[in-house]
Amino acid sequence: QVQLVESGGGLVQAGGSLRLSCAASGLAVSGSTMGWFRQAPGKEQEFVSGINWNGNTYYADFVKGRFTIARENAKNTVYLQMNSLKPEDTAVYYCAAGPSPSQSPRSYGHWGQGTQVTVSS
Repeated sequence: QVQLVESGGGLVQAGGSLRLSCAASGLAVSGSTMGWFRQAPGKEQEFVSGINWNGNTYYADFVKGRFTIARENAKNTVYLQMNSLKPEDTAVYYCAAGPSPSQSPRSYGHWGQGTQVTVSS
């Protein structure tokens, strides 16, 4: 049974930082493509960042230079370090796992419950 459990969301002021965690069970993050997506109220889900089985990372243009994805294999956990947060980053952030690199949520078969990130201006 695959399970992805997210944590680390919260309320921060613009310019602040948060670190999201995605603890996986039932699969190895080192052998999967792990992705972060987000969805703001009234908007469609969008790709944020991903990390491939070989460690290659991918970022949406709107987070490049601000967000960093990483994994800790010993803890089977993926992280999203978010710096220089903007009010437009406010959304529910979801962790996902899939078999191959992709920016499409349809390519990911397993999803976390989501964690709320709110950035005040």
